[in-house]
Amino acid sequence: MKRLILAAACAFALAACSNPEEARKAQEAAAAAARAQQEEKAEGVAKQYDMAVASQDWERARIHGGALLDQYKDTDAAARIEPGFAEVQAKGDAARDLRRMQGLWQYNQIPVGSKGSQVSAQIYSKERVDVDGSGAKPVQLVFRDHPEWKRHAYLVLQAGDFRCPQCKVQVSVDGGKPIAMAAWRPKTDEAIAMFITDQKALWTLARKAKVISIEFPVKAGGTRTAVFETGGVDTHRMPTWWQ
Repeated sequence: MKRLILAAACAFALAACSNPEEARKAQEAAAAAARAQQEEKAEGVAKQYDMAVASQDWERARIHGGALLDQYKDTDAAARIEPGFAEVQAKGDAARDLRRMQGLWQYNQIPVGSKGSQVSAQIYSKERVDVDGSGAKPVQLVFRDHPEWKRHAYLVLQAGDFRCPQCKVQVSVDGGKPIAMAAWRPKTDEAIAMFITDQKALWTLARKAKVISIEFPVKAGGTRTAVFETGGVDTHRMPTWWQ
């Protein structure tokens, strides 16, 4: 293709010196050759786009489609994909966001003697929260399955404390109306934790929602709210919880 364009350019240069009509034809030939080269490159990108769409790899499809419409916007290939690209782009953005949320979770499996293993899934709050005036710090939400202690869901603070021997927390799902849930603070100084009594209901909300927020009372006075982007949880990492 490069040789074709070079040949057309040379022909144009020679013809321009002697015959205007030949110069025009040579110029058109050079433009057509350049256009053909662009179409060829565009088709190569479009092929990768089509393969990504066929395999539902929406992130890759979004990248190839964007490149096609940006670099080869006046080609036939770009015109072909343009009507449906907005939907593909939206799916690609959603897939990228899901992958980001999946990376927010941490999973652990710890042997507990001969009794089995403790498995847990935990996530930190989207924003740090100041619970006692000492500065904003992460709040952690943990789901744990222990061979002896069974299933629990609880919040963990890095400073301050909960005002909750027995209390209620308010749980909102994707910005919806708050749901009251019973909670309690164990009598221990080993960890600043507050257990949410209906752990099964909280797990159900967490695995179905994109975002949950939990408002809880603190010893310093009033309540605080921690927001968790739970939409990327891998439910199969908690084998007895995932149903």
